[in-house]
Amino acid sequence: MRIELATEPGSPERPNEDWVSAAAPAAGLGGTLILLDGVTPPPGSDGCVHSVPWFTARLGGALAELSASRQDLTLSEILSMSIRRTADTHRPLCDLSHPRTPQATVVLARWDDERVEHLVLSDSALLVEAPDGTVRPVLDDRLDRLPPGSLASEEIADARVRNKEGGFFTAAADPSVSSRAVTGESPRAEVRALAALTDGASRWMEMFHQGDWKATLMLLRQVGPQGLISRVRKLERADSNRLHLRRGKTHDDATAVLVEL
Repeated sequence: MRIELATEPGSPERPNEDWVSAAAPAAGLGGTLILLDGVTPPPGSDGCVHSVPWFTARLGGALAELSASRQDLTLSEILSMSIRRTADTHRPLCDLSHPRTPQATVVLARWDDERVEHLVLSDSALLVEAPDGTVRPVLDDRLDRLPPGSLASEEIADARVRNKEGGFFTAAADPSVSSRAVTGESPRAEVRALAALTDGASRWMEMFHQGDWKATLMLLRQVGPQGLISRVRKLERADSNRLHLRRGKTHDDATAVLVEL
């Protein structure tokens, strides 16, 4: 088994709001992959005294503990418990009902000798590679299905569609959002590798159209997660006329992880 990961902030002046962890199986336990992309709120609008990195670190820590130790729970149940645990740590100080309370996209995977489980919530991506080289993306495409004009900008999603029916969902303070995640499992023998990317890293494919998902995983294998991120940064710097970036951030936090099973 081989695990490689890399993460890089979009700007050296801002903390990285992504969070990533991957662990090889211990005796009697499965391996795990956790990837979070913290949602940057507009200044002064989140009703919370804590930062997004504070939130992703605590949610990520809970997910890592429970996904490894509670084999009796589904990934949806683990996400629900982790959201509740995280919310309870700052409920007395913060307005968790605020639509901009700290939140994150989620990718979870867990595997043992028998199966590989997965969960995806919002717009980070999980890639599942079969032994024959076929790559299947596991995506929550609710953001892509929103009608034009539903979002205030490419950086700031309107509160009318965030965590609302008919909109899209992120992990914030409501444990029931776990039921909105895309979940499933595959026989262990049918999975050769897993890869997970925040949307800052998947720009190589989704924004700059340098290849498909299979090419993305091949690039990860060839140059590693840091190599992929470096290529994204080069493409961002070259897009001076914002043909691809348009109104989006020039550089976003970018995280990628590759697990060769």
